[in-house]
Amino acid sequence: MSKVITRTVQAQLITRPPATRSLTPALRYDTADPLAVSLVFPAEISLDGEEVAWAFSRDLLAAGLRGPAGEGDVHVCPCGQRRTVVELHAGEGVAVLEFPSAELWAFLRATYDLVPAGAEGALLDLEEGFAALLRGV
Repeated sequence: MSKVITRTVQAQLITRPPATRSLTPALRYDTADPLAVSLVFPAEISLDGEEVAWAFSRDLLAAGLRGPAGEGDVHVCPCGQRRTVVELHAGEGVAVLEFPSAELWAFLRATYDLVPAGAEGALLDLEEGFAALLRGV
């Protein structure tokens, strides 16, 4: 049975500097997918009124707290000592969010308490993963 951590975090959506909008998305970690974390925007703060979740590598979050990281749709970068910027790239544009680094570190430490770094493979069900990929083929 998987275990899930969900933490609501404070964020600032950077719209057009210096304008910002306060948001409270959630960070989610599920041991059923031990390599990933999700940034979840509840329906009331998403553009289309539906919950929106961005899943990305837990390693990307860890790397981005230390220095610029990310090559795809999600980029994470420290911004001074106390803030971290997360960029979400989509067809509609780019959302730039700023988080208190301490909140991201606390969440990350909680995920490592559940699944230490390097131990993720023990939780992966490769047979089920392959079966899911091949369904309907």
